[in-house]
Amino acid sequence: MDAALVLRSGDPARELATLAAEVGASTVVISDDFAPQGRRRDQVVAEHLAEAGVELVRRSSPYAVDPGTVRGDKGNAIKVFSAFWRRWEAIGPHVVLPVPAVRWRAAPSTATLDDLVARAGRLRPALFGDLPDEMEGALPAAGERAALLALEHFVEGPIEGYANDRDVFALPATSRLSPHLRFGTLHPRTALRAAGGGGKGAAKFSSELCWREFYADVLFHNPQSVREPLQAQFRHLPWDEGPAAEAAFRTWALGRTGIPLVDAAMRQLLIDGWMHNRARMLAASFLVKHLHLDWRWGARWFMWRLVDGDLASNTHGWQWTAGCGTDAAPFYRIFSPIAQAERFDPNADYIHTYVPELSGISAPAVLQPGGGVDLLSQASYPVPMVDLKAERAEALRRLDVAKAANQAAP
Repeated sequence: MDAALVLRSGDPARELATLAAEVGASTVVISDDFAPQGRRRDQVVAEHLAEAGVELVRRSSPYAVDPGTVRGDKGNAIKVFSAFWRRWEAIGPHVVLPVPAVRWRAAPSTATLDDLVARAGRLRPALFGDLPDEMEGALPAAGERAALLALEHFVEGPIEGYANDRDVFALPATSRLSPHLRFGTLHPRTALRAAGGGGKGAAKFSSELCWREFYADVLFHNPQSVREPLQAQFRHLPWDEGPAAEAAFRTWALGRTGIPLVDAAMRQLLIDGWMHNRARMLAASFLVKHLHLDWRWGARWFMWRLVDGDLASNTHGWQWTAGCGTDAAPFYRIFSPIAQAERFDPNADYIHTYVPELSGISAPAVLQPGGGVDLLSQASYPVPMVDLKAERAEALRRLDVAKAANQAAP
């Protein structure tokens, strides 16, 4: 196919109306967007196009089941994942639609990739300071063909052990399909059909796809949750603020905390633009419950860096770990970086990959804060920035403060 990508920059309603007029289109077809800003944008675009006699058609979405479709017995939104999953599965089978015949029309670009990057740069939060923007490693292969090859590789190998192996940090046991799902080069229905219905691995993979759709549904029903905790009592949780807190945030983001597994996770994000799912939970727990920093700071950083950054999954993954979301882990479930390393990186393969200055230190010593070495003689690796036990106790104290404040609130 001799197709061209057209790049335009500016107000979506105005730019799309202009482009439709240029190519003589009477209809603009889009994939439906269920995120708060996307819904508002598309409504404005639809109204603007209608004034020009052009219809906006929302055709399908990047979900097997559209957000807002799965409901309880009384038509209510479902707040617990297990109940959502049962009804989500019952809606199937998830039909894969045939590829339509398309005749491409060319149109000129009026923007460049550099223009779009510059536009994004103007949205960069001041909180990030001098943190790097560039990814150190290579981007994953893009496009539908790359997505289908990645899916084929997964279902022919890793999916068999997926249920048990997916939590081991260093194993190539996850699907790595999340960037393709995020950008629409792979539809979840295609992934579900390829995975099939048999075996523990396929069942677990299906449930992970359902988690993605559950969080999209939660965001659809609670658009305010992009910025506010779903559980009201956590609005009163005391966070550290000010220059010292912002410096601590940037230390965490750079993977210089002195806690080896946390640092490996954060450096994987810097290098690969991706992070193992269990590492995401660990890194989030450390920021919120050991550094006492606002989960929204971490969610912003992840969205800025992740090649699979999905607003619903990222926001509600952070709220789950912070204990303030729907179907969330209790706040007092505080991930221990040491215990997580002992269980899921016992030989320190993951730590050694992303924290090379500790490559000469063997497990189990290297799993400890500071890499388990004499810090006076190991100047290349930082002293642990916090005492894990003391900050765990402080997190629980702050939880009591939040509960008391919530009870006292009118």
